[in-house]
Amino acid sequence: MTVKFLPSGDSAIVVEFGSQIDRGVSERVLRLSMRIRTSGLTGVIETVPTFRSLMVHYDPLQTSSATLVDAIGTLLDAAGRLEQRQRLWRVPVCYEGDYAPDLATVAERTNLTTAEVVELHSRTQYHVYMIGFLPGFPYMGDLPERLALPRQVDPRLRVPAGSVAIAMAMTAIYPIESPGGWHLIGTTPIVMFDLASTRPALFAPGDAVKFDPIGEDDYAAIRAAVADGRYEVPHERMVA
Repeated sequence: MTVKFLPSGDSAIVVEFGSQIDRGVSERVLRLSMRIRTSGLTGVIETVPTFRSLMVHYDPLQTSSATLVDAIGTLLDAAGRLEQRQRLWRVPVCYEGDYAPDLATVAERTNLTTAEVVELHSRTQYHVYMIGFLPGFPYMGDLPERLALPRQVDPRLRVPAGSVAIAMAMTAIYPIESPGGWHLIGTTPIVMFDLASTRPALFAPGDAVKFDPIGEDDYAAIRAAVADGRYEVPHERMVA
């Protein structure tokens, strides 16, 4: 795989690994991000993983693009694997009634029953490729092929926070109310983004996510517990 270094203004460079959305590419992006963060390169401010590239923000008063390209090239060639500690999250989702406004339409368009849509969506373990679009918005793949649909022709002006959505090969959770054109098949009562937290975005690139179907009564109970600070999203550590 040919790696490209692309300038991005006068204080960032992009390390591009390919042109496809692929877990192997994602793993290389995330591994380089970790190497840079743990190597102590002078002037590096932040690394931002995407599907197929890594943006590296730097302080131009402390380093230069050319210096960073040389240093990152050395990290790319470094032998051995770094242990990456990520989380597997278990996210409660209500796929019923008003919490799933597009579920029946998705079932019709995919020639499945609503129960089959829920079963396919919830039995899959998803990979968090990147965070973007909105603060804390996770792009998660890979959606089962039978559920793959293009975005809606007419996006909604208001998608409620917590909406669990699908489009193309991805699934996502809207962290705050916003416009959106994905198909809404469920809702989670958890909080995806909290500025008051030491970790504002709940998920991070490289994490894994599974969805656990719940009923409306459980949704209400968990939502109340979240509001009172009595609920922690179930998760466990993974080592990649």
